[in-house]
Amino acid sequence: MTGPLDGLRVIEIAGIGPGPFCAMLLADLGADVLRIDRPSDVPLGTPVASEFDITRRNRRSVAVDLAHPDGAGVVLRLVDRADVLIEGFRPGVAERLGIGPPTCLERNPRLVYGRMTGWGQDGPLAGAAGHDANYIALTGALHAIGQTDGPPVPPLNMIGDYGGGALYLALGVLAAVFEAGKSGRGQVVDAPMVDGAASLMVPVYGHYAAGRWRDERGRNVLDGGAHLYGVYETRDAKHVAIAAIEPKFYGELLERIGLVGDDLPEQWDEAAWPDMRARFEAVFKERTRGEWQELLEGTDACFAPVLSLSEAVTHPHMAARGTFVDFGGIVQPAPAPRFSRSATDMRLPPAAPGEHTIEGLGGWGISPPEIAELIESGAIGRRDGE
Repeated sequence: MTGPLDGLRVIEIAGIGPGPFCAMLLADLGADVLRIDRPSDVPLGTPVASEFDITRRNRRSVAVDLAHPDGAGVVLRLVDRADVLIEGFRPGVAERLGIGPPTCLERNPRLVYGRMTGWGQDGPLAGAAGHDANYIALTGALHAIGQTDGPPVPPLNMIGDYGGGALYLALGVLAAVFEAGKSGRGQVVDAPMVDGAASLMVPVYGHYAAGRWRDERGRNVLDGGAHLYGVYETRDAKHVAIAAIEPKFYGELLERIGLVGDDLPEQWDEAAWPDMRARFEAVFKERTRGEWQELLEGTDACFAPVLSLSEAVTHPHMAARGTFVDFGGIVQPAPAPRFSRSATDMRLPPAAPGEHTIEGLGGWGISPPEIAELIESGAIGRRDGE
């Protein structure tokens, strides 16, 4: 094991979206994460072959039938040795399966029990189904994203699933582990995506309260309302991103793109933003994206080309830093962040469900005869050839 979380033992109850992403982050940083998958080959969520589901990387998978009379007992045996358990069921499901917080914390009082949901463990919507767009819609975030004359635009599933969900669950879990090191007591971490997404909106709500943010799409500095922060099409039908907010950087941008003169309005004259946007649009269409890169990239004009997925992995800056790696034949983002001493690493490719049932359970203290008995009873499964 490598990474700053080396020695941390985590049980991941298989789910989709933010739960697996959180488990990947912990595993990328060195934690020993054991994923509890279903014995069935029926995929969770959008079907994708296991080897391409890179959110499953860096951890082992065991197959446990939680509906089997002995299934919960297998998980509870693992809880005895775990520091953390994370699950993403709807409220009450883990309790019905026999692996809810009271049962787990009774067995292991130091356990940190992380709960990943969309709406939270309580509230009028707690039991309802949903996905990223639904959760961020309730926070004001989705309303704020998009053009003035168009509908709100879902920002992939970055704000709810991964930003508001996975990252906040990881932060909460590690905070609780730190606290348990002092108190000797574990606790439940309730990390719904709706709460995390709302937390990400803290700066916007602050500006709104101060009268510095309009509750309208496309009318503010960071949502495309300001000409100095946005995306522009180039002569070759590609795009560049400009983010020259500070006056010094804005001045350099204007000089480098040739917009200078006494007729230019003051930078923060909002009434002039539409006209300035039109001027920017005309200027950036005069050259190709590559030509703008030659002129602006690496300067203080706050510029970047808008790259496709395939282009991003070959950009010189990304290549120099090793931001993307080829692991197991799949090009993917490397673990982040980086540490000066506790180097992270890519250890295991994405695991198929049950690929490490015998190895994984054995490594967590369940004996070979017990494993054989559980396989015979159908409480656990394994892949052929293991």
